[in-house]
Amino acid sequence: MQQEVEAVLFDVDNTLCRYRRSGAELLAASFERTGVEPFITVEEYHDRYPEFVDSSDSMVDLRERCFAAIADEKGYDPATGREIAQIYADERDHGNVEPLPGVDRALSALSEWPLGVVTNGAPSMQRRKLEALGLAESFDVVVHAGYDAPAKPSPEPFEAALSTLDVRPERTVHVGNSLGSDVAGARAAGVGSVWVPDTDEPANPEPDYTVSSLSDLPSLLGVE
Repeated sequence: MQQEVEAVLFDVDNTLCRYRRSGAELLAASFERTGVEPFITVEEYHDRYPEFVDSSDSMVDLRERCFAAIADEKGYDPATGREIAQIYADERDHGNVEPLPGVDRALSALSEWPLGVVTNGAPSMQRRKLEALGLAESFDVVVHAGYDAPAKPSPEPFEAALSTLDVRPERTVHVGNSLGSDVAGARAAGVGSVWVPDTDEPANPEPDYTVSSLSDLPSLLGVE
């Protein structure tokens, strides 16, 4: 690693953990419960998600607004979209998550370092995940982007974490799976980016470093 790193920030979803039930499974169950032919895919939901972050006061509200908009555009009653979103929320258990490979190794190796989380997600939702993983006390700061500060890729949630940790951006790296949120946001804040890819998409924007799993993070940072 070219730069000397003193602190590490982490994303949560699909970086530290993943749901045991996928979004596609929840959508299928939601449509089945309503008896409506499926008209929303999880890819559409994720693509449209950023449009509603700044104007929504909760994850539940965001999803309802998003699903209602998709329903309206496809010729369905927006109320049906909201109903699907409500059932989706009912089906989702934020504590039903599993750690991704290498999490324990990485956090154990870095336990003496200043560590933080910068995550797009409601505080109650993300706190529940960290508690279920046994990681609630593993970080010195947790910034809920979209709530404590604007959502990633805004540089502001990264800057908030840096301020709390009292570290410089050029001595910090952020680890995440999203090119659009994690890599772009870290770059905007002057923070180094470590990408943990969960797709085969081309790397754009290009991260500073790429690891196949968090197991490789300690060696990348020179920690054994």
